[in-house]
Amino acid sequence: MSLEDMLARGPVDREELETDKERLLEEVRAYRLRELREGAALTQVELAERLDVSQNRVSKIEHGAVVRAQVETLRRYAEAVGGELHVEIEIAGRRVEIA
Repeated sequence: MSLEDMLARGPVDREELETDKERLLEEVRAYRLRELREGAALTQVELAERLDVSQNRVSKIEHGAVVRAQVETLRRYAEAVGGELHVEIEIAGRRVEIA
């Protein structure tokens, strides 16, 4: 799409922009998880066995379904690749770790 095409479309649709932004962030998170798994020299099948989930579930997590994954599954994922999961709530700039 050229600059002229973008200008001809008119003002930016903020809702569409936020949707696209969230989709891209999910993809980046998923890519990072895959990198961690590969860095731990684990296949999706091996990781799925450690997590007691299907290989298909690991694949979905690594293709953007991170925010829909259960916290316990993500915790076990983090531990399987040598890390820890930290969950926090942010309210008015204040962060509270809850897990």
